[in-house]
Amino acid sequence: MTKYKFILSGGGTGGHIYPAIAIANELKLQFPDAEFLFVGAKDKMEMQKVPQAGYKIKGLWIAGLQRKLTLQNMMFPLKLATSLLESRKIIKKFKPNVVIGTGGFASGPLLQAAGSAGIPTVIQEQNSFPGITNKLLSKKASAICVAYENLERFFPKEKIVLTGNPVRQDLIDIHSKRDEAIAFYGLDPNKKTLLVLGGSLGARRVNQLIEKELESMLSQGVQVIWQCGKLYFEDYKKYNQPNVKVVDFIERMDFVYAAADVIISRAGASSVSELCIVGKPVIFIPSPNVAEDHQTKNAQAIVEAKGAILLKESELDSQFSIVFEALLKDEGKQKQLSVNIKRLAMPKATQHIVAEIVKLIK
Repeated sequence: MTKYKFILSGGGTGGHIYPAIAIANELKLQFPDAEFLFVGAKDKMEMQKVPQAGYKIKGLWIAGLQRKLTLQNMMFPLKLATSLLESRKIIKKFKPNVVIGTGGFASGPLLQAAGSAGIPTVIQEQNSFPGITNKLLSKKASAICVAYENLERFFPKEKIVLTGNPVRQDLIDIHSKRDEAIAFYGLDPNKKTLLVLGGSLGARRVNQLIEKELESMLSQGVQVIWQCGKLYFEDYKKYNQPNVKVVDFIERMDFVYAAADVIISRAGASSVSELCIVGKPVIFIPSPNVAEDHQTKNAQAIVEAKGAILLKESELDSQFSIVFEALLKDEGKQKQLSVNIKRLAMPKATQHIVAEIVKLIK
């Protein structure tokens, strides 16, 4: 039996790392003897998270372009050239059958080097509006697995496969875990629970909003699980109390989703895909500080299907308390949002992506 080898690259944020790990896990189920290597960016969170998941990882000296003139930007051509050279060495030594990119700084040079070496590459595009790197890489890619329709204007139509984004399999049946989750966080089973998600690093504007609105929320009988992010935990841990659980990072996403009645979240691609499977009422507050404003576009795709509420950061001061209070009081609206967002779920995304990868090696 052939021993297959796979290189996966994705990082910078949990939204790129966890899909790559999910794909590797699924490949491992199908090919227990396969060898895996991850390639990430040095000093980014994948250098910890990937080994924790049981895989080897190599780091490239690469970072993204800043939007303003900085020393980092001036270093970018050197970093890119070094990373391309290092990627070629990695590919030559490891000899992968397929290289899979889930986004993040390192996947650019790695997939470019793989394509140049004639090795099949798979792009897993998570957003409704692709970044410039994946647009460039798509010309040589063997397959492009996407989570949204109508991406033909960005990618070669014949390479696009609608698969959805990989999600944690423990989210498929969260409703049976509600009692356990409420007990885990020491919450009141008779109160509505608000879950606030700012992403793995945290979201300053979302944290400022929750700080400002916390008293008002509590007065409406709500209890809160507030994921403020590692960067902000020291600033906000003082709000910990019986009805408010402030955490920096969430290990058991299945528990927080099971406990939640209403969710406030950023609109990163992985979060949006998870929230479709979870099927709870969501208020999206997209980050405006990401490339091509793709979080707003991700959220809009759900809003157009009447599956969520979208508030831009610029609208929070004037609109948030009105929108939140109205949603909290309207059980019918909560149910309608839940049903509509659940319709967009693609729970078998990981299996579909792996099926596309397998086609390239059979």
